[in-house]
Parts: sequence; structure tokens; C-alpha cells
Amino acid sequence: MTEETDRRPETPAEAEGTTGLFTALGKMLKLLRERAGLTQKEFGQTVGYGPDAISAMERGVRVTRPELLEKADELLDAGGLLKQAIPEVREAMKKARTRHPEWYRGYAGMEAEAVELHHYCNHAMHGLLQTEDHARAVFSKRRPFLSEETIEKRIADRLSRQQVFDRWPPPMVSYVLEEVVLDRPIGGRHIHKEQLRRLLLVGSMRNVEIQVMPTGCEDHPNMDGAFNLLTPKRHPQVAYTEVQGYPRLITDVEEVRTIADRYGIMRAMALPPTESRALIDKKLGEL
Repeated sequence: MTEETDRRPETPAEAEGTTGLFTALGKMLKLLRERAGLTQKEFGQTVGYGPDAISAMERGVRVTRPELLEKADELLDAGGLLKQAIPEVREAMKKARTRHPEWYRGYAGMEAEAVELHHYCNHAMHGLLQTEDHARAVFSKRRPFLSEETIEKRIADRLSRQQVFDRWPPPMVSYVLEEVVLDRPIGGRHIHKEQLRRLLLVGSMRNVEIQVMPTGCEDHPNMDGAFNLLTPKRHPQVAYTEVQGYPRLITDVEEVRTIADRYGIMRAMALPPTESRALIDKKLGEL
């Protein structure tokens, strides 16, 4: 899809006219955080979010959830100011819809409400796992080149999708990553180190399992490329693939079953989550 035919993707707040609410909350969070002398990383560690998520909230491109406002109000000594916004935030969250380019919206809507999400990544870090800097490096090097404005819009959309990890009850999420995904230093050494740290952070969530497929594995049941499997709420499982800008949402029961079967075999062949985490940690230590 070229930039000329790409219609601007809206963030969830823009889609429902709540941009002002989350922009204002983001500004207050930033002001209170800086007044408390905390970096985004330090603040994020205290409230259970990564620095990229805090950055997105402060810029108003990611929903500031009620639980975070509760913790932040006390931590930042806001005197109840942040807690006062919780009813409005809950109401906005009821209306929120993830919005993306037209060709992606059907899948994005299901992803936002799925009860199960499974991903196979053969050469690139999955969007839900990417740090803000990693995403910026990916979009900045894309050919043909994207404008700076489009790059920032794409990054905002990618970060907004990551709210799937904040939902309650949480969806069950799994990944099988080819080892090469851990070795390719997209954006340079510093950005790659932060990306591996994010993998360890996400992988530590109770509802997420990350497994690595070693490059030295001699057999492989799927040489047909990356894919996503998701189970929408109260609907059958579907699959999603995207090759050279051509997306495909697969709903045929037999096709989905075949892909799910391959994924099951790959999970059995890949390193268990504990060993995968140790490998990621080892690679991080070598940088």
C-alpha cells in the first residue's frame, strides 16, 4: 500500500472524539511525573508499564487506564486530581474502537477484542511487541519513503494496538519467534537492547508465552511465512497473513485448521518459554 492511497489511520480517541480528554490527562501525567523527579522509565516501573507506554499516554495516543490513574494519583501526590477523571475514562473506554487503514480495520477490530492471540514471526518483530523506537526505525526505512507525519501516525497506531495487553480479563497470547528476529539489530545496538528488554517484560506477563525457534533446528513445518491466529469473542478462530502489502483475513475453517495445526507443531518444536527467556536474556547480555 503506497502513501498516496493510505488514508490516515485514526487513534481510538480520535475515532470517538475523546482526544481532548486523553491529551489533557497525558499533559497532567507528564507535569506531575516531572514535578516528582521521575523519568518515564522510573515511573513506568512503579505503575507496571514500560517507558514507551508511558510516553504514548503522555502524548495522548494511548488510553490512560483507570488502574494507572489510581496508582499515579497517590504516587505523584496529585491530591485526587487524577482519580476525578476515572468516570470519564471508563465511559470513553466503552466507546473506544481501534481504527486503522481500511484494509486493516476488520482484523484490528477483532484483535482488540480477541480472547486468544497467537503469532508466528519469521523475520520481523511483531507489532504488538515493538518499542516506540523500534517501530520508528522500521517505518523510517520503509520503501518507498513515508513522510514524517505518516511515520508518526503509524507509530501512534501501533502503540494504540498494544492496549490489548492492558485489558481485563486479559486474552491468552503466545508467540513463536524465529531466532533471527532476536539477532537483527533494527535501529542499532541501543534500540535493539531496549527491544529485547521489552520482550522480557511482555514475556513475564501471566497471560503471555514467548517461545524461540532456534535457527539450528533442522526441521520446520511452516516455510510459508508469518501469520497470526486469533479467536474473536464468541466467534470461530481466524487467521491473518500479509505479504508484500497484500493482507488476507482467512475465515475458511479448513484453512484456519491447517495453519493452527502448523502452529501447534512449531510450539512443540520451539524452546519452552523458560528456556526462550534465558536465551533472550543471554543475547541481551552480549550486546
